Amino acid sequence: MTAPPRPLIAVDAPRTGLLFVFAAGVLWSTVGIGIRLIEDAVVWQILLYRSLSLSAFLYVVLRWRSDVPPLRQVQRLGLPAVFGGISLVAAYSGGIYAIQATSVANAMLLFATAPFMAAVLGWIVLREPVRRATWIAIAVAIGGIAIMVVDKSGGVALLGSLAALGSALGFAVFTVALRWGKSGDMLPAVFLSGIFAIFITLGFCLVLGLPVLLTARDAGIALAMGVFQVGAGLILYTLGSKSLPAAELALLSLAEVLLGPLWVWLFLGETASAFTLAGGAILLAAIAGNALSGKRRKPPPITTP
Repeated sequence: MTAPPRPLIAVDAPRTGLLFVFAAGVLWSTVGIGIRLIEDAVVWQILLYRSLSLSAFLYVVLRWRSDVPPLRQVQRLGLPAVFGGISLVAAYSGGIYAIQATSVANAMLLFATAPFMAAVLGWIVLREPVRRATWIAIAVAIGGIAIMVVDKSGGVALLGSLAALGSALGFAVFTVALRWGKSGDMLPAVFLSGIFAIFITLGFCLVLGLPVLLTARDAGIALAMGVFQVGAGLILYTLGSKSLPAAELALLSLAEVLLGPLWVWLFLGETASAFTLAGGAILLAAIAGNALSGKRRKPPPITTP
């Protein structure tokens, strides 16, 4: 019998947990500006390098946390980890493409639909009950999404919006896969997603004739995103979420959505269209209302591309 994983850091105070989760949202919110700063690399090249650094980072964390080798930890999760890992690859790919194809504000707001998609998938696949308030929030959110998707101004592209919704669906499948496997530990599954992404994106690069070697600038940004934007954010969220109620976690997740467009506006001058702002406001109201109306509801474990 093996010992349970040792905690990364003991976080007992809610105030400390709040700080950690908010810091995770701040790190996740930098995905837009990170991708905007990349000059030449396309989605498969960015994801390849980001997955390399993410996998290496999580391997070290998992190895330090437990005496059980990381791949053995993944094996224990079984088939749900495989489905979850593959769904995250789709989520990562759709997220990067969406930010390259449409405005950061539009993409980030559409990413935030993942909890609603997870609720519907859980109801269909796992027969989990969905509260009436959540169904109402979903209907309101669909209205906000419709306003955003029909927008053709301000750099908003239909394919980019659809890719963002596809990314949110990938994160929703990941959430349901963890529930299916009855696992609250997301780190091994995310580590597996990084391994899958390395092989899948490398294959796409070879088939499409894309160079594997990037410029120092693009490679450095993509590698840094794997460690700081995804990996460190994931660790901070894992630490902080254990001492906070679900409602606070859901509301804090909005920090990522709100800060992402702010960074590209402050540093790159990128603005959002009136349709995006209007639809996004409706969507955020639906998310906040759903969180406040159900304090016991568990949010998805990860919501960042």
